[in-house]
Amino acid sequence: MPGRPLHDFHIDAPIAVYDSGLGGLTVVRAIQRLLPGESIAYFGDTARVPYGNKSARTVAQFASQCLRFLTRLNPKIIVVACNTVSATAMPELLAEFSTPIIGVLEPGAAAAIRITRQKIPHGKCAVGLIATEATVASRAYQMAISRLDDGVHVAARACPLLVPLIEEGREADSPLVKLVLDEYLDPLRQIAPAALILGCTHYPILADAVAAAVSPDTILIDSAGETAAVVRKQLESMGLLRSGTVARLSCYVTDQGQRFETIASRFLGRPVGQPVWVDPESIETLTTENR
Repeated sequence: MPGRPLHDFHIDAPIAVYDSGLGGLTVVRAIQRLLPGESIAYFGDTARVPYGNKSARTVAQFASQCLRFLTRLNPKIIVVACNTVSATAMPELLAEFSTPIIGVLEPGAAAAIRITRQKIPHGKCAVGLIATEATVASRAYQMAISRLDDGVHVAARACPLLVPLIEEGREADSPLVKLVLDEYLDPLRQIAPAALILGCTHYPILADAVAAAVSPDTILIDSAGETAAVVRKQLESMGLLRSGTVARLSCYVTDQGQRFETIASRFLGRPVGQPVWVDPESIETLTTENR
């Protein structure tokens, strides 16, 4: 779909951030640090998390519904903070929506190559990737990295249990988390990649445990900060970068649950209030047939 004219967007409009659950709040945190004057509308599809074990078709359908909800808030830009959606559904979303959309995959891939090449300037080398089953199966990171540097090989491991463990509130020092990570990361530990991409916005919560489970020489790549930098550059190019430090965060979820404040505060790094509950049945009606 052709992009909307710039005069359709307002400088005071929010940045919309969308994720399958609450992990995308790590991206919100990075945006708040870099762009303190920007208001943010966050949408977590918590009733249907995790996306990582679902088909690409289902993920694309869910993402379309959630973004159609967010466009009702008239955002000036949308950040798809879900790696699974970024890996499997971006072409469809870019074709459907006229609001600018930024994913987290390309910024993370670029950061991994940059750090790897600082350590290994020439020749073949490896980057590690841990992600959901859907993200690994899509090979989207592999393709993105190959386009940027075909000398960098990606060693990927699907970690399907990590998102449920994090959403349940498990801490990095949990024995269960350590057991699961040891099992998942053993093949990566043996090759000791220069960089390891945390290919899901939930995973930074377990960064200390992941670091302990891989080589001490491996640098972890959290794409949140890289994505925030891309958002800033895009808003600057559109003339829509808002200055100042007074901003608002509004949270919307499809299943509020009893642990929202505790878990969301872990991701955001500070206390967060109650979200607005959005009936999942209402967004399920927001399909492409309703355009």
